[in-house]
Amino acid sequence: MKWPDRKRNRLNGFDYSRDALYFVTSCVKDKVCVFGKVQNEEMQLNEYGSIAEQQWHRLAEQYPYVNLHAFVVMPNHVHGIIEIDRELVGTGRDLSARRLNNETKTINTAIAGSCQLQKIKSLSELIGVYKTITSKLIRVEGLSDFSWQRSFHDHIIRSDKAYKKIRDYILSNPEKWPEDVFYQQA
Repeated sequence: MKWPDRKRNRLNGFDYSRDALYFVTSCVKDKVCVFGKVQNEEMQLNEYGSIAEQQWHRLAEQYPYVNLHAFVVMPNHVHGIIEIDRELVGTGRDLSARRLNNETKTINTAIAGSCQLQKIKSLSELIGVYKTITSKLIRVEGLSDFSWQRSFHDHIIRSDKAYKKIRDYILSNPEKWPEDVFYQQA
C-alpha cells in the first residue's frame, strides 16, 4: 500500500538556519488545554504553562544566535517569534571572541584562535529542542501522557509590516481566545 504524500511543512529550498525572523505555532496533541486558562482576557499559566514559557526563554540562553521576540503560551498552544542572527555570536551573550562568516559558516580564526565553531541550528532543530525538553519536564511534573502535536507551523517574516501584524496577533491572543482557531473549553 502506498502512503499518501504528506504536505510539506517548510518552504522548499529555504535554509531555515539562515538569519531571519520566524513566526512559530506549536500545539499540544489533540489540542488539549494543559497550560492554564484565559481569565478576564489574560492567560493564567499553571505549572505546565510556566514550564512551556521558561523553556522558550531558555532557547536564547542556550543559543547565542537566538533572539526571542513576542511570545505567548495559550491553554493548548504557543505562538512566538524567533530570530536567528549570526551577528549575536561573539557579542558577549556566549562570552567568546568568535566571529562567524555568514557565507562559509566558519569562524574567523584570526579572531577566534582555537575556539570551536558554533553550529547554527535550523528552526526545526530549535523547536525540536524546545518541544523535547518541555515534554520531558512536564511529564516529570506529573502529566505523564503529555505530548506536542507532530511538527509545528512556521511563517518566515519578510517585512516590518508583517512583523508588527504578527507581533500584535501574538500579544492580543489571550483577549481573542474565544474566537481562536485552537479554542477549546478547558
